[in-house]
Amino acid sequence: MTVPYNPLDYQNLAQSVVRALLERAATELPPPEPFSGSGVYALYYIGPLPYYAFLASEELKTPIYVGKAVPSGSRKGSATDVPEANSALYRRLGEHAKSIQQAENLRMDEFRCRFLVVEPVWITLAERFLINHFKPVWNTVIDGFGNHDPGRGRRAMRRPRWDVVHPGRPWANALNAEETEAEIIASLPSAN
Repeated sequence: MTVPYNPLDYQNLAQSVVRALLERAATELPPPEPFSGSGVYALYYIGPLPYYAFLASEELKTPIYVGKAVPSGSRKGSATDVPEANSALYRRLGEHAKSIQQAENLRMDEFRCRFLVVEPVWITLAERFLINHFKPVWNTVIDGFGNHDPGRGRRAMRRPRWDVVHPGRPWANALNAEETEAEIIASLPSAN
């Protein structure tokens, strides 16, 4: 039996988002020129750390992390639907650059990024498509890269795995590490 093509099928939507992002030119992190809009992005590692050798490539085929940036006010339902009215995506990429700069064992020139400005209604779904498609290491195994300072009242939280492997963010140093760097690295696909 022939199944008719449905452009709104989950897999077809996912493929279109992945394709659109991959068609974007890669740039340094953070992008050199400010821009407006919200959307999704992929970060790529091209450095020498041996435990990331399985994904470090100048061809930028496998992102180390994917994420989203929604318009300010989205959580409270007051966000604008005009993509040009905010710079959430540019700001989020800048936040990630700051985290990488603070890490003791990473350098900014070891990263590239691609980003795609997306209509706000599709951003969360687009991020989920990208995570499901690529299964990026910093989204799955070494999570916590996108975390913000949890604040004074929540200091009893555990230190994110990302901060155990890539120490340096001042706020994370105050949190308790429940695993060692070696234990976390052993859980990477390249370690098996």
